[in-house]
Amino acid sequence: MKYLLLLLLSCCLLAAQAQPTTPIDTTHGRYHRPVFRQVQVRRNVEFAHVTTMIGLPQTLYMDVYEPQGDTVRRRPLVVLAHEGGFLTGTRDDAVMTALCTRLARLGYVAATIDYRLYFFPFDTVGIGRAAIRATQDMRAAVRFFRHDAATAHKYRIHPQYVFVGGSSAGGFMALQTGYLNKPSEVPAYLDLAALGGLEGTGGHAGYSSRPRGVVNLCGALARASWLEPGDPPLCSVHGTRDGLVPYAKGTIGAQLPAQLVYGSGALRLRANAVGVPNVLRRLRGAGHVPYSFEPTYIDSAFFAMRDFLRPLLGSGAPGPLLAATLNPRREAQITAMLLPRRVQLVPALPLPTLEWQPDLLKTAPDSVQQRPVPAAAEAVGAAPPR
Repeated sequence: MKYLLLLLLSCCLLAAQAQPTTPIDTTHGRYHRPVFRQVQVRRNVEFAHVTTMIGLPQTLYMDVYEPQGDTVRRRPLVVLAHEGGFLTGTRDDAVMTALCTRLARLGYVAATIDYRLYFFPFDTVGIGRAAIRATQDMRAAVRFFRHDAATAHKYRIHPQYVFVGGSSAGGFMALQTGYLNKPSEVPAYLDLAALGGLEGTGGHAGYSSRPRGVVNLCGALARASWLEPGDPPLCSVHGTRDGLVPYAKGTIGAQLPAQLVYGSGALRLRANAVGVPNVLRRLRGAGHVPYSFEPTYIDSAFFAMRDFLRPLLGSGAPGPLLAATLNPRREAQITAMLLPRRVQLVPALPLPTLEWQPDLLKTAPDSVQQRPVPAAAEAVGAAPPR
């Protein structure tokens, strides 16, 4: 009997740790309106020591954005990764800077991270291994913050409210962090064990890297089947005429190695099929990463993120929280298995333009299609069956 009681007590403790018991305070417009005028940035924060593809040691850094003057002791965190095809890009690019700044003004802690770049040979094996290494680095960043929350508490984040996101290659990383969670799902030819497993060797082993939600900006997955029942909710933003990373199922274009992937449209179908609550904002007629050179699209991406994240700050499992927001009239009937329903995500209060906001009107890279005329974004969500 004593052992049975101990077993029951252990199960209760694990269940208590699995879901947040205290929701984040979202009153007074926090996490929806820019309640903070100033943002402080901690630059060059060291978070992991890793090994490059040629066996050399590398230290990874991040920039951490926080609302200046904030007194809240446990805050939600968003970890973001930049674009660049696993070959180029830096953590301080204009899109990451703009998103982190805007999130911090809402009250979030936001981090834009380094990750390992380059791959060889220039084929599906090379890019596949590069994607695994980069995803290990994002997981290491999540573990870094959870370790800090359990020890020094320097960044004052709530360890149960950690989200990941990224643009293009960073979107691949965020999707894999959220949904690639079994070693058996990785093709044998990538030799996952030699790379250090799913978690990698970036440090702070023993801390979870599982996010509460995933934000995918123009990214994709190699397998839609990686999304399974009970996985974290998903928010995707994607141009319907993306010529590099397909909006639906297709082959990666431009100069990258040809590889079949599942873009945001295909992932939405899979998420709906397995009951993963999700929001998709289609940028009609837009090409790849249009927010990199058109301010209208950075607003669309940000508002989609904002409206996706805020419902997930409540207590309990994140899936039903998001579903209740998408279809509040049937909140009492919400279950883990959900079917699609069209909704309109309209920002209640548009954010003012930051005076020092980075120039997002830079020249589009060669892989980006010609800029289309901005069109109204269309949002698609999930809701319970009728």
